[in-house]
This record gives sequence, structure tokens and C-alpha cells, in this order.
Amino acid sequence: MSELTPLHSWIAQKIGCPPGALTRAAIEAYQLDKLNETLDLCRAKSPFYRQKLAGLPATLTSLADLQALPFTTADDVRERPLSLLCVSQSDIARVVTLDTSGTSGTPKRLYFTAADQELTRDFFHAGMSTFTEPGDRVLILLPCERPGSVGDLLDQALARLRAAGIRHGLVTDAAQTLSVMDKEKVTGVVGVPVQVLALVRTAVVQQMPRPHLKSVLLTTDHVPDAIVQAVEEAWGCTVYNHYGMTEMGLGGGVECAARQGYHLREADMLFEIVNPETGKALPDGEYGELVFTTLTRQGMPLIRYRTGDVSRFLPGECGCGTVLRRLEKVRFRWNGRFPHTSPNFLTMADLDDALFPIEGVLNFAATVSETELRVTVQAEKNEGLETAVLQALSTLPAVQAAGLAVSVHIQSDKVGLPGKRKLTNY
Repeated sequence: MSELTPLHSWIAQKIGCPPGALTRAAIEAYQLDKLNETLDLCRAKSPFYRQKLAGLPATLTSLADLQALPFTTADDVRERPLSLLCVSQSDIARVVTLDTSGTSGTPKRLYFTAADQELTRDFFHAGMSTFTEPGDRVLILLPCERPGSVGDLLDQALARLRAAGIRHGLVTDAAQTLSVMDKEKVTGVVGVPVQVLALVRTAVVQQMPRPHLKSVLLTTDHVPDAIVQAVEEAWGCTVYNHYGMTEMGLGGGVECAARQGYHLREADMLFEIVNPETGKALPDGEYGELVFTTLTRQGMPLIRYRTGDVSRFLPGECGCGTVLRRLEKVRFRWNGRFPHTSPNFLTMADLDDALFPIEGVLNFAATVSETELRVTVQAEKNEGLETAVLQALSTLPAVQAAGLAVSVHIQSDKVGLPGKRKLTNY
């Protein structure tokens, strides 16, 4: 059995339960209490939720009653953000603006109080302790500049572990970042999957010294197994995966030493898996859309927020022995499939799995139409790469089923694209 996830004792403490006595019943009783508190807050303070919850029972008697509540969508947040607030704007410590691909072009704005940000800092502290010890030196390859940014909160959490956070920001020059890793004697890295892969493959091509790493945490995007394997083989470290989104307050779940799914932030959020088309709850083991409800947030609580991410709750117990739920690694978004109506759909994760095992591929962008798949590959070098990429893409079942023509363009680039990527229609 692997070492028990630190989230087990952290959640037990938050809900007032001895770690050895933590049960699903205790967690769910706490969640029901916090859910009713959140509903009371939203009815009292949020014009949006006061209207949405009108006519519904004032108090829920079980978590199953949650199914009667309406969903909150990205469009709701985009179109009426201030009406979701439950505090005065003067009490907001951080506003995050997210660009959108929606038809309106209006960005989403998320609002957080200082207390809301402390919840995230506390989660990062617990999650990072899975693979971080006092004295470790962790390179933060995430936005760090602004107070309350993800890298800033992570750095503060690392300080609580008596570890040193090295603020770097997103990778813009792989060779320069590798030089920082060597100079700073880093023992851990937190970064975007394609950017960390770019570091690994640039180091190989330029014959740079191998860093002495213990762990790497990949976050912000789907993590293909090929990237995990490439990083572990090149750097001799263990790669972990974090799942979160800004709407969650940045942190949602993280793998434990067993690496058998994300353990979720269950004291701060309630998670569901629902049928993306009907909205009905699905049992453990079935794939559907991940939905979450905040339980402890004050500034901008979200009730049954539809993430669009497709995953499932893993049945059975984790190898670490915790009673916490496990979420399978998120691979794609429901609206990121092509075509949307076909069982033989294509996703960015399919392309990741096909292309990242190819030596030399750093990153790629893809667009698809009814007849053609176009892929632009970023690579350190182009020797034989186009043929390998064409072959990998042409054999994908979804490409064959749709009869898509495949075109490939190779371009030299030293870093991967930051942030989340998606399959774009044209």
C-alpha cells in the first residue's frame, strides 16, 4: 500500500474528525451542512441565485436533493458576474479575467476574497506536501507576477512547508529555463505539460546536464501518458498530476503517491458526474461531465457549475487506503469533440496520445473541418518528422472513420504553447 494521501488528514481536520475515524458518511454529513449554508448565503446575498433558487426547498435533507437544483454555466458567469457576488466589491481581493471562445466574446470574470484565496493556499500546502519536504527547491513555471496569481499562492504554500519556491513564470526560452534549473539546484518543478516536455527534449538535443529532480507536478492542461513517460525517463523523477480550474479557485484535486486518480478537495467543494445531455447524475465508473459546487467560498460561490470536462469517479479504494473519492484523469472537454454528434469523435487528447510519443515533437496546434485535419507541429528539428506525424494521425480510428484528409506543417520552435489547448473547427 502506498503512503496515505496528505489530503486525508487535511480534510479530516477541516471537518472536525480524527484522521483515523474519517468515513464517507462523515464527509457527506459535513458537505450537506456546508451546502445548506452556501444556499442560505446565496439566497440572501446573490441576486442571480435568489432568482434561480426561488420556489425550491429552503433546506436540503440529503445530498441527493442537490439534483433538484439548477446548474450554473459558463455563460451565467460571463454574462452576469456581479449578480453572483455575495459580498461587496470592496471585499474582493482578486479578480481573474478569462478570455473566452464563446460567441459573445465577453470574458469570464471570477471574484475572490482574501479568505477565498487562503482556502486555495491551504489546499496547495496540503497537496504539495505529497512530494515536497523542507529544504526542497521548487521551480514554479506558472504565472507569478501578480499578487494572488496561481504561482504567487503556490510560492506562499511552499513557504509553509519550509521549501523554497523559485518564481520563474511560463517558459519562453527553454535553454534559459534549463540554465536556471541548474543554477538554482532545483529538486522539484511545477509547470504546464507541453512546456515541461519542451525542456526535456531541448535538454536532450542540446546535451545539457540532467537536473537532480525528485518530482514534477504537471497542471493546467490534459497530461498525456507520453509526456509523463518522457519526463520520468529523461529526468529520473516521479511525475504527478494536478487538476483544477480558475472557477474552482485554481485547485481541485491532486494525485497521491499511488497515482491512481486525483484525490479531490472535498471539504471545499462537492463534485458530481452527470450525463452531459440529460444532466442526470451518473454512478461511479461511468463517464460524464464534471460538475462542482463550492462549499466554503464567500465572494462568488458557484452552485452546480458545469465544467465541460469529461471524467468519471473511479470505483473501489485507492492504493493509499484513503476514503476520499478518486477522479480519473480528465482527458477532454465535452464540447471539444469533433464531430459533436458522432460516437467516433476526435479530441485533443487523441492527438496528444498520437503525437507526443514521437521524438522531437514539442507541441502542436490542430484545426479540423468536415473533410480535413490540419496540424502544425512545433519541433526542435525536422528530420523525418513529417512522415512520422502523418502516419500517426492517419491511423487514428476517428480520422479513418470520418475519412479526414491529413495535412502537416512542421515549424521550429523552442517552447511549447502555454495554457490549455483545444481542437479548433474551421
